[in-house]
Amino acid sequence: MKPMNEKHFAILRRHMVETIGIHSDLMADELGKAALDERVLAAMLKVPRHLFVPAPLAHVAYEDAPLPIGFNKTISQPFITALMTDLLAPEPHETVLEIGTGLGYHAALLAELVDRVYSVEIVEEFANEAELRLRQLGYHAVEIRVGDGSRGWAEHAPYDKILVTAAANEPPPALLRQLKQGGRMVLPMGGDEAQVLTVVHKDADGGVRVREFIPVRFTRLETVI
Repeated sequence: MKPMNEKHFAILRRHMVETIGIHSDLMADELGKAALDERVLAAMLKVPRHLFVPAPLAHVAYEDAPLPIGFNKTISQPFITALMTDLLAPEPHETVLEIGTGLGYHAALLAELVDRVYSVEIVEEFANEAELRLRQLGYHAVEIRVGDGSRGWAEHAPYDKILVTAAANEPPPALLRQLKQGGRMVLPMGGDEAQVLTVVHKDADGGVRVREFIPVRFTRLETVI
């Protein structure tokens, strides 16, 4: 059988977005709406997910499932990626901090939606690979550094939005400090076995409000002692 080409991947990408739409509609009661932001779906229709997974998995990159990327990590299920991005409510003028770069797929999506993306990755091999892939695809609005994501990236704070792609028992204090008043953070919150996708709003007076959505399962946010 001959290998897939870009035309094939484009068809699969469209099917992925259609599946996300069906999934969103089925979960309308849990999400409080039947459809995700069209801008988010348009970004997912554009960004080549198959270039952000290990090459042997490119043919299954558009299935609605998480995939292993090495170091006991995964790239998230496309529906969860879309939902987290939708809940973040990114705007074109904003600066976003991402915790957990992986191979760079979510950073690429964010770069389609906001002005600037700063991403922190604890695995150096991932950070290097993500930077290479993003540069090759022309995503120059993304800057990556290797480090402890729980500490954020203070040099570029405050951020309009913060996306955390690993689970924590509570919002890391450093990230809350680096979030603008009026900003929001999206993260999976909970223990090893039970987590809930959560949106944290930081009010104008610095107070915090939390809204929980659906059960999820992510790897833990790694920290450096």
